[in-house]
Amino acid sequence: MDEQQLEAIRNRIDELDREIQRLISERAACARQVGLIKQAQGDSPRYYRPEREARILRDVLARNEGPLSGEEMARLFREIMSACLALEHPMQIAFLGPEGTFTQAAVHKHFGHSVTTLPLGAIDEVFREVEAGSAHYGVVPVENSTEGVVNHTLDMLLDSPLKICGEVELRIHDHLMGKVESLEEVTRIYSHSQSLAQCREWLDSNLPGVPRESVNSNAEAARRASEEAGAAAVAGEVAAELYGLKILARNIEDHPDNTTRFLIIGMDDVPPSGEDKTSLLVSTRNKPGALFQLLNPLARNGISMTRIESRPSRQGMWEYVFFFDIEGHREDEKVAAALDELEEEASLFKVLGSYPKAVI
Repeated sequence: MDEQQLEAIRNRIDELDREIQRLISERAACARQVGLIKQAQGDSPRYYRPEREARILRDVLARNEGPLSGEEMARLFREIMSACLALEHPMQIAFLGPEGTFTQAAVHKHFGHSVTTLPLGAIDEVFREVEAGSAHYGVVPVENSTEGVVNHTLDMLLDSPLKICGEVELRIHDHLMGKVESLEEVTRIYSHSQSLAQCREWLDSNLPGVPRESVNSNAEAARRASEEAGAAAVAGEVAAELYGLKILARNIEDHPDNTTRFLIIGMDDVPPSGEDKTSLLVSTRNKPGALFQLLNPLARNGISMTRIESRPSRQGMWEYVFFFDIEGHREDEKVAAALDELEEEASLFKVLGSYPKAVI
């Protein structure tokens, strides 16, 4: 390819850039107009619409013909939507901090980078900030594909008035990082207990005998590694950038498909998006066949259950509550029928939320 051809392609790229910028500005102007209309309507208008954003991203994926991957194209559109929404109404999102955690990465994956983030020290603090109206939404971890559920999140859902408004699935890549030059210089390893468990085989093989200490978060681990001679941390790439650490080994998780699921919690119910989940909390009297009776309404109405977890009810010895995730929205005809039957059978029944399935 000669210089004349290259110049022609570069000129075409410049033309496209100008057109893309013009269209983004036009979209932003429309978003600002939407915000003004909603403000005029008054009565606490809903600016963020999870169901609409989910449909937009699904359409983006369906239209994508490459060469960019669907995930990359969706990420670009997410940032455009985030910037436009900020023109309508800036949002504050509470999350399990501190800065540099995977939960913060989940915030940006779901809401984009044009939101204000509020790092908090515990899951119950995230719930309280959203309940008090100090944050529009919260993001908390609920389960990991290799280490199981986050019990504190389930316990908070038991009593909180908040609704589940969405979910984020984040592929977790753990890196070993520090200010040392090589693995041989590492004398102590810090990380969250789940990350230490997720990287156990690699650590056993490559750093046998080096003490490991569990801390509240991977970001806290990175902070300690930045201040202590010989210390290293297992954390994500954002933490390495935040604390100026050198990545000594990448992707040390034992399972390459290691994924953590996060919940978006807020005050409002979410309308159907077309591809939804519903999360339930139910309990029944401790008697033979009790769980079978709870599951029967789902089977009779052809509803698929994607997850079930149990937790002590804290109301009596050997009494348990069950957390169900089912496919469909509570307003869907079959789901509504199943929920009516289930509520009659259960001694405790609570719909935690219907919300769009994670898009990517």
